[in-house]
Formats: sequence, structure tokens, C-alpha cells
Amino acid sequence: MRILVDMNLSPLWVPYLARHGFEALHWSSVGRPSAPDAEILAFAAANGYIVFTHDLDFGMLLAAHETRGPSVVQVRSQDVLPSAIGEAVLGAIQAAQPHLEKGAIVTVDPVRQRIRLLPI
Repeated sequence: MRILVDMNLSPLWVPYLARHGFEALHWSSVGRPSAPDAEILAFAAANGYIVFTHDLDFGMLLAAHETRGPSVVQVRSQDVLPSAIGEAVLGAIQAAQPHLEKGAIVTVDPVRQRIRLLPI
């Protein structure tokens, strides 16, 4: 699974996800830091990435366009570093993998996860 880490999350997520078997890329290495969310979604869709973010706007964009992808994993926590919420994120991605491959928004917080299938 390929994961595109949004600008609002630390680049530390890239090696963390890679150590757990995911191909990960931080947006800062391929796009403009000030790029609009629509540009990030378009890149992810065109290149087979799931967007990993701390931003609720991606879900709203997907709902507005009634699209099936790309999938989004959004983390809802005060501390969004891998050391704080990494295990919860990994568990959510692994549990939701079949849904993420088809199109879903997965919301992760320190104690639970929620999956919404696309389109919304």
C-alpha cells in the first residue's frame, strides 16, 4: 500500500510507515508546501496513493465531488507524532485495508477508528 503523508504531519511518518511495510512519501518531497488539498488529492489519485492527514478538508472534498478515491486516513489527536499514535494508525490501516483499496475514509483517534466507504 502506498501512503502520501500530508504537509500537516511530520516527515517522521515516512520512515515509521516504511519500517512497517508501507511505501510512504511526504508531500514536501513531491509538491509545493502551499498546494491546495485538491492538488494533493489529484496527485494521490493519479499515482495510487492513500492520503494520510490531520486535516478534515479531504473528506469534505471527496464528499463534494462524490468520488470513490483516493482513500484518506485522517488522524484526530492532539499529538500526531508516530511515537504517540503510530500503533493506533497502523492497526487502523491494517484493519481497513480492503476498504482503503476500494475507496474509504478512515478516521483514527487514540482509542478507536471509523470507516466510511466512498463515495459519500
